[in-house]
Amino acid sequence: MIGEVKSGGAPTAKASVIEVHERNFDQEVLARSQSVPVVIDFWAPWCGPCRTLGPLLERLAAEARGAWVLAKVNIDENPRLAQAFRVQSIPAVLAVHQGKIVDQFIGALPESQVRAWLKRFVPEPSSSLLDAAKALEERDPEGAIARYRLILGEEPENAEALFALGRLLLLRGNSEGPATLRQVPASSPLFARAQAALPLAELLAERDAPAEGDLDLRYRQAARAVASGEYARAIDELLAIVARDRAYRDDGARKALLALFAALGDEHPLVPGARRRLANTLF
Repeated sequence: MIGEVKSGGAPTAKASVIEVHERNFDQEVLARSQSVPVVIDFWAPWCGPCRTLGPLLERLAAEARGAWVLAKVNIDENPRLAQAFRVQSIPAVLAVHQGKIVDQFIGALPESQVRAWLKRFVPEPSSSLLDAAKALEERDPEGAIARYRLILGEEPENAEALFALGRLLLLRGNSEGPATLRQVPASSPLFARAQAALPLAELLAERDAPAEGDLDLRYRQAARAVASGEYARAIDELLAIVARDRAYRDDGARKALLALFAALGDEHPLVPGARRRLANTLF
């Protein structure tokens, strides 16, 4: 492995592990990350867990054969880099792609967990990054979000990635979600669905507001349920509001339901039944 470690100079395609310092950080990490993910390992010689994790990361980097690069930063020799990344405990490991941090962890994880972490942003050779992100959505939404960000780093106008990232962020109550959905181009088949999901942001913005009366309480409970992934509960609460008072918040409960259906998609197991329940409530 030592023969593959490069220190300073221009990036080389064959280097799987590089030593980085304050003078070459921009070139070796930020510039290199424009074409390949770079994993930064903040470590120190006196750190016991670092002596366990470091060799593991080096071995996995060599095994990856250029799919990602490991950049090692000795915090004793580069305190300003550690400070810039707010490193308070080591080992601290960050993944950078397109000049942005896309994922991170702290501590010496076992190999199985490190491999799983790497899969969040390094696609397997036999699958596309988009397919890999879609497969992660249900069991690991954070991993899916990281992969969609990688795709958009390479293809900022990828409509599928924009919609998928926007809907995941929206459903989690992240304010970046609506902004991302608005970037879905009008020429895309996903444009109408993206627009239809946007009113869900109004519901989610109310999840921590004080409630005045039973309908307010149900509305806010529905918002919190959506943000925590309890979609069945959210649907029940919103349907109860529709049944009680269509005029509540200018028909806001029905609008929130339709937005939730758009975000989840008709393929979601809850949506077809919920649509029928809404129709029965209205008519």
